[in-house]
Amino acid sequence: MPVQVLLMQTGRAFLCVAVKKRLISLPFPFFYLSLHAPNKQNENMAQGMRTLGGRQMGTTLVLLLAVLLTACTQEPVYRIGVSQCGAGRWREKVNSEMLAAQHLYDCSARVSIACAYDDTERQISQIDSLANSGIDLLVVAPNEAAPIAEAISRVRQKGIPVIYFDRKAATDDYTAFIGGSNVDAGRTMGDFAVQTAEDLPSGHKPLILEITGAMSSSPAQERHKGFSEALKGHDELNYVCQEADWSSEQAYRITLEQIKNGPLPDIVFCHNDGMATGVYKAVVETGTEGKVRIMGIDGLPGEGIEYVQFGHQVGTYIYPTHGEKIVELAINILTGQPYERENTMQGMVVTQDDVDIVDLNGRELMRQNEDLITIQSKLEDSLVLYDTQHKLLVTSLIVIVVLIIAIGMMWRAYWQTKMTIRQRQTMNEEQALFYTDANTRKVHDIFYQPEKDMPAPRSQDILFAEKLNEAIRKHMSNPNLKMEELGDELGLGRVQLYRKVKSITGQTPVELLRQMRLQQAYALLGNSTKTVAEIAFEVGFNTPGYFSKCFKEQYGKLPMELRES
Repeated sequence: MPVQVLLMQTGRAFLCVAVKKRLISLPFPFFYLSLHAPNKQNENMAQGMRTLGGRQMGTTLVLLLAVLLTACTQEPVYRIGVSQCGAGRWREKVNSEMLAAQHLYDCSARVSIACAYDDTERQISQIDSLANSGIDLLVVAPNEAAPIAEAISRVRQKGIPVIYFDRKAATDDYTAFIGGSNVDAGRTMGDFAVQTAEDLPSGHKPLILEITGAMSSSPAQERHKGFSEALKGHDELNYVCQEADWSSEQAYRITLEQIKNGPLPDIVFCHNDGMATGVYKAVVETGTEGKVRIMGIDGLPGEGIEYVQFGHQVGTYIYPTHGEKIVELAINILTGQPYERENTMQGMVVTQDDVDIVDLNGRELMRQNEDLITIQSKLEDSLVLYDTQHKLLVTSLIVIVVLIIAIGMMWRAYWQTKMTIRQRQTMNEEQALFYTDANTRKVHDIFYQPEKDMPAPRSQDILFAEKLNEAIRKHMSNPNLKMEELGDELGLGRVQLYRKVKSITGQTPVELLRQMRLQQAYALLGNSTKTVAEIAFEVGFNTPGYFSKCFKEQYGKLPMELRES
């Protein structure tokens, strides 16, 4: 067969498929003429068809380039802005935990942290700046409850979810809260203070001094509330409360004045361990060390825990950080997953009896967290390099495809011109019979399909199940297959895929995938000579041991037992 004829037939076949698939819309005579050699009467029509075909080739090229460019798209990375009211070891620990958790969950997040250093006006400015920078969600620990409320309202007006962390502003217009219970922390330390007072030598009425944080903040208000409630009804104790500003310097001055003016406090409770260091300094300077029992809140390794080990404090309350839970809550909100609006984390009292084991565990957790941050930094560097290489590869592929299409179009144009000349010279009577009734009926028969021969319509659930089955079997051998990838292939989001599969099968996508893998493995065990390990890897299990466990749960036998039977 001559090369030009082969190319012409290939071009006609492409046009035929394009029309049948409705990729190109042509009037009926144009389409028919593309399959038959035109005569003089229809030459203009054929030429118009070829011109339109060239335009459609250009449209096809544009669509192909658009498809290739979509290969450069990436999974969304949610931007989480964090506004911290102040600095300090406790908040630094929270920050490091949030940074370490950026890539810990199914969806990645990028955490940006701003610190107000106990300056309310600065925090308001930082909140407005974060909201205008395009963040998807705001996490905020308000420095003061009332002044921050207006800034929070502006953020909510922009449609940005807001998570209160550790403390709240004076507005209920927020998405969720997560943190320890300051009331419980104060109440627990109040009970501990009463217990400590009972162990003091008898002969005088013990004095308990509470040094609060700034009472304009919700943590100070709530910790004072819990502590004072715990001391109610204990008439055998003297109780004094003085307000500070969360700083060790202010706590030092208050304690020094109390010791000098008398009476000497037996127990001093500070709202954080940082203030407790100021109290200890005053006690040492006045020579009353050992007579004043100091306790605080935060319980960090290297700070409150260490003070208890050294004997500077009789106890501390571990106020939970759990920055990774903050990131998890934020991702659940952003991805539409279920979440609780109020999320309270539990703390505990650490005394000299159990401080060593708590310190050991705490330091190990902090070391692991630092390792996670290092790994994350290296991972991000690798991802940047991968992204660059990926874009270069896609660009190269686009250039190659464009060149191939351009050459093909030039070759096509050449052969069209040559065939047009030949067709004008080889007209015959058979072409002239095109418009006869007989041929018209023949053409009609070609394109007419009786209604009885048309396939019966099928339900949408059946069509979806077939597509899902095909997608799962296509990717079954991939042990790292994610539901998001199945959803992308089916044109559904993760939540939509879950609901659809659950509604028609009664199983979750993960359960259905595992069942189909086990069914395929069952068939291979009975119809192939492959080993159990080979079959496990072929159907998508990472390890033969886990495959055997799942197989026995499904069929009541181990794979080898089934093969032997």
